Amino acid sequence: MSRKISLTVNGAALEAVVEPRLTLVDFLRDQAGLTGTHVGCEHGVCGACSVLFDGAPIRSCLMFAVQADGHAMTTVEGLRDEDGSLGVLQDSFWETHALQCGYCTPGMLIAAEGCCRAIQIRPMRRSARRSPVISAAVPAMFRLSKRSVSPRPAGVSNR
Repeated sequence: MSRKISLTVNGAALEAVVEPRLTLVDFLRDQAGLTGTHVGCEHGVCGACSVLFDGAPIRSCLMFAVQADGHAMTTVEGLRDEDGSLGVLQDSFWETHALQCGYCTPGMLIAAEGCCRAIQIRPMRRSARRSPVISAAVPAMFRLSKRSVSPRPAGVSNR
């Protein structure tokens, strides 16, 4: 039995009729036409399908589209500037070579955007430099923090 859903994706209101078993990632790719969100492991492990759900990163392969009814999502396409050029976070990743092969890059960008929002765009000083991807992403975050016009909350240091 199909169900009508209404949601906001990248600032645009969408309405669609979906099957209850349709995953959010499949809805975004196949019905909304937003193919920047990738399908990877389909188990929520790899992060390639990450989107911001009401401002927080989630794995869209683990959520049904019907669960998104009434909520707001941001996909990697939503990180672009209004003129369609690379957004500041995407540009920072490009400038610091934090891209790897590109398949998981949308998920990394969404995770980084979620991190920036959570810490109010303060730079990450302490990182788990466990992989080349993280080692490359951290300079991108620092570069982004230098571009930010958001003031740090009182009492927050750079450490």
